[in-house]
Amino acid sequence: MRLAAEDLSGERGGERIFSGMSFTVEGGRALVVTGPNGIGKSTLLRVLAGLLRPVEGHVTLTGGGAEWPDLPAAAHYLGHLNAMKNTLTVEENLVFWRRFLGAGEMGVEAALETVGLSEIGHLPFGYLSTGQRRRAAIARLLATHRPVWLLDEPTAGLDRASEARFSELMQAHLQGGGMIVAATHLPLGLEGAAELRMGARE
Repeated sequence: MRLAAEDLSGERGGERIFSGMSFTVEGGRALVVTGPNGIGKSTLLRVLAGLLRPVEGHVTLTGGGAEWPDLPAAAHYLGHLNAMKNTLTVEENLVFWRRFLGAGEMGVEAALETVGLSEIGHLPFGYLSTGQRRRAAIARLLATHRPVWLLDEPTAGLDRASEARFSELMQAHLQGGGMIVAATHLPLGLEGAAELRMGARE
C-alpha cells in the first residue's frame, strides 16, 4: 500500500496556508509533520482525511484493493476533539465506532486494558480527565481497524508513561504494515520516521 500526495495546497477560512506539498508514505512507514503553530499541519491532515478539499493537487492511495479504495476509507483520523460523545460511556463510544467502522483485532475490553482504562469504561466520556480522554481515543484506533493513522498532536495531554505506551502501539501498527502520518511538536519515538517540515508563511 502506498500513499502519495502531489502538489497539495490547502486553505483555512478562505486563506491559503500551504501549497506545493508533495510526499509519499509506504506501508510500514511513518511521516512526522512538524512546523510552527498556524502553518497548516492540522489542515493538511484534514485534507488527507477527506474532511477538507485541497485547493490544488491530489492524494492517492494505491494497493488497498476493494476494501480500501481511497485514503478516507482507509484512514483513522485522530484530531483534537477525540471524536467521542460526552454523554456516552467510554465503552459505549467504542462499541459505536466498532459498529460504524468494523471490528479491529482487539475487542473493546482489550483496547481499554491496553491503554490503562479498564477500570473506568463504565464512566461517561465527559467525566474523564484530558489524558484519559486521549487514551480512550487511542483505544478507538485499536478496537476498529484502519491501515492508515492520521494523528494530530496525538500525545497531547498524555503523561510520559502513556506517551511511551503509545509509541509502542504505533510501532506495532507499522510493523503490521500500517502507515502513520502524524503532526506533532513533540518527539513520538518513531524510529526511522521521515520528517516533513512545513516552513513559515511568507
